[in-house]
Amino acid sequence: MYDSKPWLQHYPDEIPATLEYSNRPVQQYLVNAAQQFPEKTAIHFMGKEMNYRELYNETLAFSSYLQQIGITKGDCVAIMLPNTPQAVISYFGIIMAGGIVVQTNPLYTERELEYQMKDSGAKAIITLDILYPRASKVMPQTNLQHIIVTAIKEYLPFPKNLVYPFIQKKQYGIVVNVKHEGNTHLFKEIIKTKPNKLVEYECNIEEDLALLQYTGGTTGLPKGVMLTHKNLVANSTMCRAWLYKSKPGEESVLGIVPFFHVYGMTTVLILTVMQANKMIIMPKFDALDTLKTIQKQRPTLFPGAPTIYIGLLNHPDLKKYDLSSIDSCISGSAALPHEVQEEFETITGGKLVEGYGLTESSPVTHSNFLWDRPRVKGSIGVPWPDTEARIVSTETGEPMPVGEIGEIIIKGPQVMKGYWNRPEETADTLKDGWLYTGDLGYMDEKGYFYVVDRKKDMIIAGGYNIYPREIEEVLYEHPDVLEVVAAGIPDPYRGETVKAYLVLKEGSKVTPDELNQFARKYLAAYKAPRLYEFRDELPKTAVGKILRRTLVEEEMRKIESESQKHA
Repeated sequence: MYDSKPWLQHYPDEIPATLEYSNRPVQQYLVNAAQQFPEKTAIHFMGKEMNYRELYNETLAFSSYLQQIGITKGDCVAIMLPNTPQAVISYFGIIMAGGIVVQTNPLYTERELEYQMKDSGAKAIITLDILYPRASKVMPQTNLQHIIVTAIKEYLPFPKNLVYPFIQKKQYGIVVNVKHEGNTHLFKEIIKTKPNKLVEYECNIEEDLALLQYTGGTTGLPKGVMLTHKNLVANSTMCRAWLYKSKPGEESVLGIVPFFHVYGMTTVLILTVMQANKMIIMPKFDALDTLKTIQKQRPTLFPGAPTIYIGLLNHPDLKKYDLSSIDSCISGSAALPHEVQEEFETITGGKLVEGYGLTESSPVTHSNFLWDRPRVKGSIGVPWPDTEARIVSTETGEPMPVGEIGEIIIKGPQVMKGYWNRPEETADTLKDGWLYTGDLGYMDEKGYFYVVDRKKDMIIAGGYNIYPREIEEVLYEHPDVLEVVAAGIPDPYRGETVKAYLVLKEGSKVTPDELNQFARKYLAAYKAPRLYEFRDELPKTAVGKILRRTLVEEEMRKIESESQKHA
């Protein structure tokens, strides 16, 4: 067994190589939690709490209302909300009604929203009052028949609920008054209604979709990833097995990672309800608010992203706050710099490890061990239970020897059904049950995996293959660097050359020459950046992944503009 899956030799006794999975749909987790722990706190949101009985009852009312307005099995319903109680209620309510959740980023422009609504064919959308104008404008061009409107203040405690509208008006310069009539519905009115008996649909968990999760669209138009009930049940069950020391019903989970990102949805929203734990929800990441929340609410589990941990570690008031409640953190969405990992563990006394996954795999496939095993620097860890992984040649598709770089491919019950209405792209990505990730990496002799970069992000300069992640890891070790991303930009001589974009720590006066000298101590000359650009911030996705392609596209536009000037 270990010859084909050498990583299994490292599994502690508490983690089985294969797991048993429920054959019930995702919403059953909420039903179970409400039945077994009705009085237990399910959600803490900015000072207000609701227990599992209340969460279930409001979800039931919402689900029943969706059926009353015509949502039936297989209909897509969009959620365009930040992390709020309404987002949790909407998520389970849609699935309970037989619908398919379409997670939608609240930061989307009208153009992006229109594209996603057209592509998914969503019949209804749940959104905030301040986003109502945006949703109503795209409605005529899409299949949207209903808009359900809610407001942050509806789940705030007194007196925050009275003050918040004034803060919102000052921040966004908008006040929206919406009536509960026609095709516009108010969330607060819906949950007051007495639910009708739900029409129950038979659910084939291996075939029926629970979620349509759109990819980030960094390499073209976003694609709808079809995730079944089985995909989500499998990945959350794997996550529970990996966190074998956590105690169901006794943990508090910090929910900063957006639920509209698949990582936040699985590791916070679903897993917390699955284990009947407490979910501490924050609508957006603010370093100071997060430090205050950790000290006051004492979360034990903290799924996050590198930019979140970096933001906390570099806050000037960090040492004023007690973060010792944090026991376990799995970092996702981007590479975790080693020095960030070590510093965060020193500050909290907890464990922070890097994981790996994709939207197409629900999302997690690999992780380092949290306990009882030595950490492997720079590794994304080993495959999770029931997950196979290989490194194959990008040219021939044949398996690569240990230590050789190739494309990472994945097989397991968490792998998507395919791309929504895109059979050709599905066939390109799923082959014989294997998910071709587009990530380049290698496996060492012990079965630990390493990501060197995205296939599309690899830089070819003067005939050499250069991996941006390696450059970034080195520059992150410089004491003045807060954030960095490396990219390949056109070069008339080398084909491409390496450019580093950096955000420096406050008060830093480091120069490009000094950074270049530092980089060349640890990198071969051909890998070291030839260009350095300092910025106040780097473009990021909502979950904190730095958008390398956005920077490259900016460079391309500059080059094109310059060439037109000299034409």
